[in-house]
Amino acid sequence: MWLKEREIQNQSEHTLDAYFRDVSGFIDFCYEKKIELKQVEASDLREYLAQKVEKDQLVSSSLQRHLTSIRQFMKWAEQGNYLAMNPADDMQLKRQPRPLPGMIDIETVNQILDQISPEKPNENQLWLRDKAILELLYSSGLRLAEIQGLKIRDIDFGRHLLRITGKGNKTRIVPFGSKAKDSLIEWLKVYRIWQGVLSAESSVFITQRGNSITPRQIENRVKYQAQRAGVNVDLHPHLLRHCFASHMLSNSRDLRAVQEMLGHSNLTTTQIYTHIDFDQLAKVYDQAHPRAVKNKD
Repeated sequence: MWLKEREIQNQSEHTLDAYFRDVSGFIDFCYEKKIELKQVEASDLREYLAQKVEKDQLVSSSLQRHLTSIRQFMKWAEQGNYLAMNPADDMQLKRQPRPLPGMIDIETVNQILDQISPEKPNENQLWLRDKAILELLYSSGLRLAEIQGLKIRDIDFGRHLLRITGKGNKTRIVPFGSKAKDSLIEWLKVYRIWQGVLSAESSVFITQRGNSITPRQIENRVKYQAQRAGVNVDLHPHLLRHCFASHMLSNSRDLRAVQEMLGHSNLTTTQIYTHIDFDQLAKVYDQAHPRAVKNKD
């Protein structure tokens, strides 16, 4: 019943599985301690979380998810009169500072995207597919699952727009650049050689056998193309998403627009990218703030 209510909120299957494991673990703990649900106190919850840290070596983010899952479960139990009060309501964990995402500069990204095509026909076809993937990851800030699930019907070539289904099955419209468009067109020529006729429901990115490309295959090809370009960096799809956000913010200063393109539901998630260009920020401050204007003499 509780999970059914979570499903109504458009949670992903992966998230629902995590909620189920978290709550099941706590219920098992209560069973071992011979604690009935209605007898659970905040001290019991603290003991359980301490046990998870000691035995399972949980990091802060996982511990926070455990607490959130249990709190939501107990909220449901309280609303159903299974509990008189929710002992997890007032319990808070000290949040660790969110680590800044890794980043590579524009010149390095260009070195990867503008590398010379392989001479061998088979390798060149693979490169044209990989280049279209790389261009879209950087051009539109897509998540790995989003580019893997992209369909032909999701691309509006005329207006340079993509229809993306992201986390929680939320749909957003994001633009893509002219270089990404050119790469897509070149790749779709290869697509017809590999697969034949395209349909609206066809996956945009496929293998040479005509199957939809898997997330792991995308990750491996992204790493391979960085190595082929001679770039000493552990390139992965999410790093290109970080670069998209960082470089867009650096040039536009439009946090809301970048939030919309990334599909972040919370602006604070997007704000982790505002560390990117402190020299430019200081320059803007010196030029704009009345008490910071330098004497031009």
